[in-house]
Amino acid sequence: MNTRIVLIILDSLGVGSLPDAAAYNDSGAATLPHIYAHHGGLKIPNLCSLGLGEIVPVGCGPESVSGAYGKMAEQSLNKDTTSGHWEIAGIVSRKAFPTYPDGFSLDFIHTFEKKIGKKTLGNYPRSGTVILEELGQAHLDTGRPIVYTSADSVFQIAAHEAVTSSETLYQYCRIARSLLTGPHAVARVIARPFKGSPGHFERKNSSRKDYSVEPPGETLLDILHKAGLLTVGIGKIGDIFGHRGLTEEIHTNNNLHGIELTCEAMQTHRDEQGLIFANLVDFDMVYGHRRDADGYALALEQFDEKLPQIINRMSSNDILMITADHGCDPTFEGHTDHTREYVPLLVYGETVKRGVDLGIRQTFADCGQTIADILGVNDLLNGRSFKDAIGCG
Repeated sequence: MNTRIVLIILDSLGVGSLPDAAAYNDSGAATLPHIYAHHGGLKIPNLCSLGLGEIVPVGCGPESVSGAYGKMAEQSLNKDTTSGHWEIAGIVSRKAFPTYPDGFSLDFIHTFEKKIGKKTLGNYPRSGTVILEELGQAHLDTGRPIVYTSADSVFQIAAHEAVTSSETLYQYCRIARSLLTGPHAVARVIARPFKGSPGHFERKNSSRKDYSVEPPGETLLDILHKAGLLTVGIGKIGDIFGHRGLTEEIHTNNNLHGIELTCEAMQTHRDEQGLIFANLVDFDMVYGHRRDADGYALALEQFDEKLPQIINRMSSNDILMITADHGCDPTFEGHTDHTREYVPLLVYGETVKRGVDLGIRQTFADCGQTIADILGVNDLLNGRSFKDAIGCG
């Protein structure tokens, strides 16, 4: 019987500061523990059953654990979506992506403006909602796109749907991506369409699009695809990996849509060998960055409630892995950006030993290396497989 791995990224669900968190101004950050404390508990019985409470105390009872569990440390010199996903897929980023705390150089901005035929607004670090409050009216008045960045390695372009069509905004992003190369190869260029009126601007997250720098080496997706195996990317997986190594890309509107489409992909590809790789971005984009700890808690409870729908679609040889790509502690007082944290690792399936403590994995790449090992393809550049530890040897 063929084996499928269903890998789900709960985007930004960190479980505690890494030893080097101070270097990233993230000392004391702990996304999941702080959400649990702030919300006064969490109703997540299914995640508890998989072993989440063995990683961090989140109110799980004494029930037996049905999966393997542990946590993973990031080796890449970043704390963003791109490096986190790449490391899961075997690529450790030894060099930090460039960031622009003072905005991008005027030379670059002038070149970008000449290419798109418009002047721009902004060019400074800001929260995505705050910049709309500050510059949304000016954008409506002038038609100039808003460009901004954050503590992450990003070049973001915001435009109102009534002023700039989505396709024009995406073209602006493609132009920016073509210019941001070499020492200025930011991790992501992000299209940020929005709607509404002054005082009531709202980002259209369903129309957001990311243009990531391409991975510098062969990823798990590339290896699986070359081997002729299934590789389905759900959510922003295709964007993160430069649209490489995927047999199918499925875009989503929100977490619930992502869960629904993951279930559909499991049904559609029921008898195929390979990987279904999903990212649920709302945890990070809607709740973590917006400092909405209660919203984050409710989203976790919602995911937990839907988790049996995924498990019930698993065949006897399927394996479910749940992890994250970085932290984004909504209670952290130092900033509103990602936080440098361990991420959880939960592994479940009929062939997986129950109650196995996988300990602290020294790189996210252990996850991808294990997937490669189970599916019988070439080793990744980094990581140590825990296949034998979970009984899939």
